[in-house]
Amino acid sequence: MRGRNGRDRDPEGKARNARPRDGLGRPLPYGADGVARQPEGVVRTPDETLREAQRLLDAGMPFHAHEVFEDAWKSGPEAERALWRGLAQLAVGLTHAARGNASGGATLLLRGAGGIEPYAKEHPYGIDAAGLAAWARELAEHLGRLPEPVPAAGSAPRLRG
Repeated sequence: MRGRNGRDRDPEGKARNARPRDGLGRPLPYGADGVARQPEGVVRTPDETLREAQRLLDAGMPFHAHEVFEDAWKSGPEAERALWRGLAQLAVGLTHAARGNASGGATLLLRGAGGIEPYAKEHPYGIDAAGLAAWARELAEHLGRLPEPVPAAGSAPRLRG
């Protein structure tokens, strides 16, 4: 549905971009075949969040994994929000790296690494925060030297140790 100003709207009238997107979340022309978007506002258990995000990362869809982490960040307990936000930033960093935006990718990977490092000793839900932070820092360091975008699926981390 489109509003008076031409913006896409959901049934409640809220602004929503209805354009189809590719596997890296880039908008495609209206009418093009795209990748199904992740539904917004889904409340999942931490295990469901991690399983779904890992499936999306392994499939080369880090943008969509970011949306799963964003739901956990927004619906989870306050004490865990930095963890889920950091994981979302890692996924967006990988998205930018796979799109060829080395600078933006590195910035988000480093920001995400900093966000999850405080959880390294706890291993919440089996998350390998130390390993993920090391992966993110290594990828961020290499992005500026790579001549091409990184493969999203081939560069995806393992969330659990």
